[in-house]
Amino acid sequence: MSSRLVDKIVLVTGASKGIGRALAIGCAREGAHLIINYNSDREGAESTAAEVESLGRRAITVQADIGRVRQIDQMFVRSRKAFPRLDVLINNAGLTGWSALFDTTEEAWDVVLDTNLKGTFFCSLAAARWMRETKTAGAIVNVSTNCAQLGVKNLVAYATSKAGVHGMTKQLAVELAPYGIRVNTFAPGPTNVDRNLKDDPDYRKVWGGVTPLGRTAEPEEMVGPALFLASSDSSYMTGQTFYVDGGWTVQGKIPASNMEKAARKNRK
Repeated sequence: MSSRLVDKIVLVTGASKGIGRALAIGCAREGAHLIINYNSDREGAESTAAEVESLGRRAITVQADIGRVRQIDQMFVRSRKAFPRLDVLINNAGLTGWSALFDTTEEAWDVVLDTNLKGTFFCSLAAARWMRETKTAGAIVNVSTNCAQLGVKNLVAYATSKAGVHGMTKQLAVELAPYGIRVNTFAPGPTNVDRNLKDDPDYRKVWGGVTPLGRTAEPEEMVGPALFLASSDSSYMTGQTFYVDGGWTVQGKIPASNMEKAARKNRK
């Protein structure tokens, strides 16, 4: 066990599974205590908390739909009762929202933008207020996607929301710098999380075939970048976005068959 986050308090949104779960456990291995947010997967959140506690760290689970500001506020009220301060916020919770362009409805658009963009902003605002009050030189880490860099078919709301996060990262970095609060983003590429593997059973083969490194990522491979941005290792970095994608954004090849499969599977 290393100690880059020893006795730091970290809130990870969407930490019941996938990348969020990996990030929460990775932070605990570096010495952090965890606030584990989830929306509907209580069992997954409790499993993450149990893993964190097995590492000798403290963990609480807090339910909140990140697309609803009132629930975000309630999440922070509960978190403040449990911990004296917040050192790191990792904005991981997000929705993909597959939809063919001409089938995109206002409702579908709003659900994705509310969670991915509005939710990230209001979580960041609540975290920054808490950090400012306790004079904590904290870090906000946003989890984005390489789809924000390149146009990807059937993901207009998702890609737009995450591109908004990239712009917001710069704005918040400037606004929060006087308080010593840093804001950065990293954007994962094709990653082996449940939702991707369910969308296409051939996900690893299809996406690995268009990625320069020749494979898709495991969620645990996102821990290093998150820890770098959350810790003093990146103490002179703020307002930055970088890609953790096996080189995918360098070539930009898109497997059309996967895009169609995923849109069909998620069509309501």
